[in-house]
Amino acid sequence: MADLFARGRLVDLILIVVVIEAAFLLLYWRHSRRGIAPLDLLPNLCAGAFLLLALRVTLAGDGWISASACLMAAGLSHLFDLWHRWRR
Repeated sequence: MADLFARGRLVDLILIVVVIEAAFLLLYWRHSRRGIAPLDLLPNLCAGAFLLLALRVTLAGDGWISASACLMAAGLSHLFDLWHRWRR
């Protein structure tokens, strides 16, 4: 179990769950037009996924540039999400 944390494999598993969740919710929206609209869902999920990726690259020891890029992408996704929600 400690190896899952040390090498970031647990983060990989969580990211897989996030991708499955996104696929399910998008397919559900596409077929039923119920649930969360894609433009409301994706920026939020992307921000979380980029934060997880930043954790993953840090645990893997890939360096600060990769982690910073992931954090910047998370911040941009979050800003887009806020901008989109604020316009309403």
